[in-house]
Amino acid sequence: MSNDTIERNRNRQDFSGIESIWLFGYGSLIYKVDFPFLEQRPASIHGWARRFWQGSHDHRGTPEAPGRVVTLIEQPGAICKGMAFRVSPIVFEYLDVREKNGYLRFTTTLTFNNGSHGEGLVYIATEDNEAFLGHAPEADIARQIASAVGPSGLNSEYLLRLAESLRALGDECSHTFSIEAFLKADS
Repeated sequence: MSNDTIERNRNRQDFSGIESIWLFGYGSLIYKVDFPFLEQRPASIHGWARRFWQGSHDHRGTPEAPGRVVTLIEQPGAICKGMAFRVSPIVFEYLDVREKNGYLRFTTTLTFNNGSHGEGLVYIATEDNEAFLGHAPEADIARQIASAVGPSGLNSEYLLRLAESLRALGDECSHTFSIEAFLKADS
């Protein structure tokens, strides 16, 4: 199963004349920074909640046994903390491939820790993509993550590294931490 979004993303924004743009990371983009950036700053976006509702058939699972990775779900009043990277638009040639399994680039307003704001892009896997798994009890999500592995490694490593990164950012993501607790209890 794949919902290859590379070409759709390449047609979503026009980067003509743009030297740099902010990118908001809320999942593996926080801790797996394998792309060049000009600046990095903690930031948050409002009205979105991080959820392990996206299937990973290409990185942390397989088509036969998908893993679960995070996406953003609209939730009024929610604040999602993450990391903002100021990047050259050329970086999206790589990131569009990395985030190809259902993720589309959307424009968002970022709030930096000093209270200032900036416009940027964020990858979101919406519920209409083929890899979207949706809501499940957090204990069930933990069990699925515990057994999933793909070309990028263990799905549990993704969860544990994300939880560690969120703690370092001072985020209180109860969804992520609950799944982490279930995973650790079962291991």
